[in-house]
Amino acid sequence: MHVQDLLQLDALDLTLLWGEGPLLTREVSGVTATDLADPERFLQPGELVLSGLVWWTPDAGRATVDRFVTALHSAGATALLAGEETHGAVPDVLVDSCRERGIVLMAVPAHTTFRAITEAVYLRQWGDLSRRPTEHHALPENVRTELAALLAEDAAPDTLLDRAFAHLGGPACSLVTATGRVIARTPAAAHLPAGQAAREPAAAAGTGLRIEGEAGPYDDWQLSLRDPAGAPPRVLHEIAEVMAQYRHRVELGQAAGRRAADALLALAAAGGSDGPADGAADSAALKAALHTCGLPATGPYRVVAASGGEEGEQTVRALAEALRHSPGEPFAAGRLPDGEAVAVVRADPDAEGGLPLGEVWPLVHACRPQTPLHAGLSGPVPAAGGLTSALGQARYALAAARAGAPGGARVTSVEDLSTLGALLAGVPADVRRAFSSRVLGPLAHAGSTSHRMLLETLESFLAHHGSWARTAATLHLHVNTVHYRIQRIETLTGRDLSRLDHKLDLQAALLCR
Repeated sequence: MHVQDLLQLDALDLTLLWGEGPLLTREVSGVTATDLADPERFLQPGELVLSGLVWWTPDAGRATVDRFVTALHSAGATALLAGEETHGAVPDVLVDSCRERGIVLMAVPAHTTFRAITEAVYLRQWGDLSRRPTEHHALPENVRTELAALLAEDAAPDTLLDRAFAHLGGPACSLVTATGRVIARTPAAAHLPAGQAAREPAAAAGTGLRIEGEAGPYDDWQLSLRDPAGAPPRVLHEIAEVMAQYRHRVELGQAAGRRAADALLALAAAGGSDGPADGAADSAALKAALHTCGLPATGPYRVVAASGGEEGEQTVRALAEALRHSPGEPFAAGRLPDGEAVAVVRADPDAEGGLPLGEVWPLVHACRPQTPLHAGLSGPVPAAGGLTSALGQARYALAAARAGAPGGARVTSVEDLSTLGALLAGVPADVRRAFSSRVLGPLAHAGSTSHRMLLETLESFLAHHGSWARTAATLHLHVNTVHYRIQRIETLTGRDLSRLDHKLDLQAALLCR
């Protein structure tokens, strides 16, 4: 399929804003939808790029537009299809930038969905492949017919993969995600742990082929063929396109699930009621929402809140991908009205074959290591009525995870908050600073040498459980000097270090700095 073929599809109603000559005859290899400001690392050469232009605002400078278009050019994209729905029209500044960098630009009207464009491209590509002569190693006609029938019957991915490779002798092939979650494998393919499966597509000894689908670094799909000679390249590409059709159906179901999850989370966030009748109504609504999400009517449930930079949609994808590593625990993942990524999980302590979230998280983070990725996990709640409190727990645990590894990745459960330091980590930073400043008084800023010495003495004194002798030995001071410094600390802070509650106040203030 070529770029100009899109303009001949009346059902899409696309408008060419800029494009000329050979640029319109370039072959299309696939489709990627993105609204990242710099999507280069997620694009493949020859792809059409669909964008709703969410990354652009009328007050954005030319540099923002040029950065986006330059990323497309560097990645080898064939064309940009820009949606008109967000802003009402494609901005002129984008037209100018595409013209300068040689990127074909088409406008997508509000009534044309990106999914319709994606389907049109893949259907056209599939038709082109089916008409190619057999010497190009296309799938045999009987195999294509069988696979089409299996797709129509919603066959399992293992069945599709097995039948696709059966005429080749059933070589070892797996369909895996970027995090090493095995979606399907042929009977000859060995079971691999998630960490090893994540590395398999990139192994020098094998062949990896990307499966087209919704763009995202955390849930990318790839065919991993251990023996490069196991299938002719053209056949392997056709099998990849069959699996892309399967993925499309999966994504349609996931999109419907997202809408249901968003509704469930909005109910959980609203929470709270003024009386027994309202409480019963809230509980009934939550139970109905759980049913719509395909979750059991009885618990226990856990809530997971996640954060991952500024892209809430990608964080939802990361969270959902992590949770899919435990197929025995169904979940509903979406976004709260404020954009926060959250999931409700039906926790089953007896479920087999899953991985704890903390073990999966590094694999998910490795897909985009430059972006911090954190999660907070609530304790179990027995019924739907406890989801609101569980959401509060998850948010608090998430704050603790961010405080513990601000630039990296961490999962924190409320059950991990077993020390004063861990508990305080979930308190908002501005609250911690205010508390520390109020309790420590003049010592809070340690602006002078004497104040820094007093803080050092206080830390050592508390660390040694109020022992004058051990504090003096650690700091290489005379015991009388320690007594003098402690008296100064008590005077400046208004606290009595012979009292346990005052010691706790000062210890908490030190931890909150």
